[in-house]
Amino acid sequence: MEFDCGQVDDLLERYYLSPSYAVEFCLGFLGNLLVVLGYAFCLPRWRSINVYLFNLAVSDLLFLCTLPRLSYLYANGRSETNGYACVANRYLLHVNLYSSILFMVWVSMDRLLLVTHPAGNHRLLTVRAALAVTALSWLAVNAQVAPMVVLMIQDWRGQGNRSLCKDFASLSGDLDTLGYSAGLTLTGYVLPLVGICVFSRRIARLLRRQEGALVRRNAATYRRSLRVARAAAAMFLALYTPYHVMRNVRIASRREWAGLGVCARTYIEALYMVTRPVASLHSVINPVFYFLMGDQFRELLLGKLRQLIRKTNITR
Repeated sequence: MEFDCGQVDDLLERYYLSPSYAVEFCLGFLGNLLVVLGYAFCLPRWRSINVYLFNLAVSDLLFLCTLPRLSYLYANGRSETNGYACVANRYLLHVNLYSSILFMVWVSMDRLLLVTHPAGNHRLLTVRAALAVTALSWLAVNAQVAPMVVLMIQDWRGQGNRSLCKDFASLSGDLDTLGYSAGLTLTGYVLPLVGICVFSRRIARLLRRQEGALVRRNAATYRRSLRVARAAAAMFLALYTPYHVMRNVRIASRREWAGLGVCARTYIEALYMVTRPVASLHSVINPVFYFLMGDQFRELLLGKLRQLIRKTNITR
């Protein structure tokens, strides 16, 4: 009995994508919700870094809310039949993908400015400046994703029965998808990753220069910031690189000049599908950074949880 390569996608959707998205939702939703509620109700005084991390948590939370629907559809071998839901799902996925790494750039920048200006008197360390940077970041990410939304609408309208909710790498329209995907990879992933690496390297260099002059407590805080910046760079490098490489390869494999057979294109698409939940895994890992960035938020949140537990026990 010969194996039908056309079954690979169906098997991956049902037995890989569906459980992967379900697990990511279960692990990531509670952590990001806790961070959002903690920032909203437990933080008496906001700093610039809190603005960036709060927006990062909101972005992750909105994306994670789309995963149960995706998991259900993949588990039952179905595709999204509602055009608005299809566009909204893919839109939130890619906005989260590129806003997450961009906000981590600003977190790394904020930590560098704190090392160079321990008194916090730099203009970019104010909450007002952080809000302005955040607004521009959301504007930039939406501008990056807007052509993809146009592509999705064109592809949806071009379908006869409008029953397929395609991934970005499978779309077709008036726009050159390969050129757009390559440009999005460069501006949305490569350049922000370089930014995180540059900021972390400068933090390390400044810490080496100022090691003797730093107070022990401040030195520990700055070293923790350096570890977080390095960990963020390593996380995005490990999770985003396979996805962006395979997305561009997948789009290129659909071109006539590639000269690939049906099964070769199917296997490439299968490899691309494997990288998709890996890329979205950052939404599960990001809450760890919120608790590592400083003791204030962690202590406030734990104190609030202790109060709630104490009140619950008294009520009982």
